[in-house]
Amino acid sequence: MTQPATRRRFLTVLASTAACAALPAGAAAPHVWSGRAMGADARLTISGGLTEREARATFRAVERELARLERIFSLYDSGSQIARLNRTGVLRAPAPELTELLALCDRLHEVSGGLFDPAVQPFWRARAEAAAQGRALSEPDRRASIGRVGWQALQRDPAELRFIGAGRALTLNGIAQGYITDRIADLLRARGFGTVLVDMGEIAAGGRWPVGIAAPGGKLVERITLSDRALATSAPRGSMIGGQGHIVDPRGKTEPLHELVSVSAPSAAVADGLSTAFCLMPKPSIAASLARFPEARLEALV
Repeated sequence: MTQPATRRRFLTVLASTAACAALPAGAAAPHVWSGRAMGADARLTISGGLTEREARATFRAVERELARLERIFSLYDSGSQIARLNRTGVLRAPAPELTELLALCDRLHEVSGGLFDPAVQPFWRARAEAAAQGRALSEPDRRASIGRVGWQALQRDPAELRFIGAGRALTLNGIAQGYITDRIADLLRARGFGTVLVDMGEIAAGGRWPVGIAAPGGKLVERITLSDRALATSAPRGSMIGGQGHIVDPRGKTEPLHELVSVSAPSAAVADGLSTAFCLMPKPSIAASLARFPEARLEALV
C-alpha cells in the first residue's frame, strides 16, 4: 500500500512523471488552473469557449471543494477527519464521502486478497522512522508494527468509525487522490463542462485526450487516448525510503513485484486503488481482480 502524511509528496512525483497530456486536436485555447491538492501539485484544464470571468468563478469553486475534501482526507491537517480518527481511534459522524470511500476500500481489500489495506500505516510508519534514523527496521519492531496492521480492526457504521486496539492508523493515500479527482470532475460536469482534464494526483478526462504513460525516470512506456475515463499510475520505486519503495506489503512479506502499473477505469478512485494493489500482485492475480472490475483496464505493466 502507498503511505500517507509527509510521504504524500512521493505520490506527487509519480503523478507528475507518470502522465503528460496534450490538448485535443482543434480545441479552443484552454483555461488552466494550477494549485495544490492533498499536499501535492494539481492542475486542471478546461477546453472551450469560456470567458475569463467564468473560468475564475469555476476555479474558485474547485478550490472550495478541494478545501472541503482536504478537511476530510488530508493527513497534513491535524483537524481533518482521518487525522482525528488516527489520533483518537474514534471518529463520530464521519462525512458521507469518507464512508463512501471506505466502502470501495472494502471491495478492493477483498478483491486483492488483503493486499490493498488502508490500515497498513503502522508498519509503513515504523519502516520510515527507522530509515530516518539511518537503520533497518529491527525484527521485533517489524513484528510489532505488522501486528497493528489490519483492515478488519476498523469498525464502521454511518454514525461512527472506531479502531479495535491501540496503535492503529489509516491511510487513504493509495486511493484518496483518485477519489478527489472524481469529485472535481463531477463538479465540472455539473457545471456543463465536457472537455476537461483533471489532475489531482490521478487523471480524469472529460472528452478525448491523448496521454503518455512514463516511468519515474521519464521514459515513455505507453501512449493511450482517454475518452471520458480516468487513469492512475503507481511506480513503487519512483521514490525511496531507506532503500525501499513507498508501496509496501501490509503482511510485511514481499517487496513490490512490478516497477510500474497503470490502470484506467471510469472512476479515478477505482483506477487508483487497483494500480496500488497490483504493484504487489502477480500477473494471474491481477487478471483475476480485473475480472471483478470489468470496466477497468490494465494500460501498462513494467
